[in-house]
Amino acid sequence: MKLSQISQAFATLQGDSCTQSGGNDPNIQRVMAIEEAIAGDLSFVDSNGSFANWLERTQASALILPLKAQELQQLADDRNLPWIAVPQPRLAFAQAIALFYQPFRPEPQIHPTAVIDPSVKLGQDVSIGAHVVIQKDCEIGDRVCIHPNVVVYPGVILGEDTVIHSNSTIHERSHLGQGCVIHSGCVIGGEGFGFVPIPQGWFKMEQSGHVVLEDGVEIGCNSAVDRPAVGETRLGANAKLDNMVHIGHGCTIGKNGAIAAQTGMAGGVTIGDRVIIAGQVGISNRATVGNGVTISSKAGVHSNVEPGSVVSGYPAIPHKVWLRAAVLYQRLPEMYKVFKRLSTDQ
Repeated sequence: MKLSQISQAFATLQGDSCTQSGGNDPNIQRVMAIEEAIAGDLSFVDSNGSFANWLERTQASALILPLKAQELQQLADDRNLPWIAVPQPRLAFAQAIALFYQPFRPEPQIHPTAVIDPSVKLGQDVSIGAHVVIQKDCEIGDRVCIHPNVVVYPGVILGEDTVIHSNSTIHERSHLGQGCVIHSGCVIGGEGFGFVPIPQGWFKMEQSGHVVLEDGVEIGCNSAVDRPAVGETRLGANAKLDNMVHIGHGCTIGKNGAIAAQTGMAGGVTIGDRVIIAGQVGISNRATVGNGVTISSKAGVHSNVEPGSVVSGYPAIPHKVWLRAAVLYQRLPEMYKVFKRLSTDQ
């Protein structure tokens, strides 16, 4: 694909503000990170200057640069290196990858080993792989793709264009919206952790609720979203979960958020819209996290977090306070020596 063709695609996707250097119009064969790129590759430098130090030595055939970064553009010109300038280089890089690569998707068909209850309503152009089991009263929307070894329990609804990858389980009455992606090994709608203590041990609280995933939710490999005793567990539209994330029973996750790997939350947690949660975060029972919050990795959230906050540490505190505390923590041995000397002098 010619660089000029890629530039035209960017202009369509990002607007007419996209510009291209004159002269060379190399043939681009793939998209690659700038430090690994060779001849025939397209790479990028982000708006914050990331990877700019590689611009003088990259072997890429062309670059995506920030729109107003004249210094970087001049440096590329000095190397006779063609470039495209766009408002959002990282977004353009992602769009360029999509021009060269599309994930595997089987042709619409139903494998002969699939077991589908006669009551199931199947949409048009569905793809159902080997050894899939779909139990009674399910509704499968148009163009749904279910990869091999998936089990779909009774009463599940899968919206149009949803993809369920291999070895996942969708439990009873779960409702997945349009365009959801469930990666391999996920369990959606499994029983929440509900037990009432009694003198003899524990009384099991049946989990009669269900899980709702709104449109565009994507869940990484080996994650679990539990159903509650009553009511629903809900993930808002366009929420993105990494691998090995646990969403407890009765949680509500807002729209357009992102949750990184190994994060776990107890039951009844409420997460607002556009929340970013880094890896290995723990959130305690019934905590509320406001809109636009960022939670740093390994933080422990034990109480409510105000909208727009950035919190870090265990227990989680405002990020700027945590940074000061971290500096003091490193100085504790020195401070202890001073304290011990002062105590001895007295």
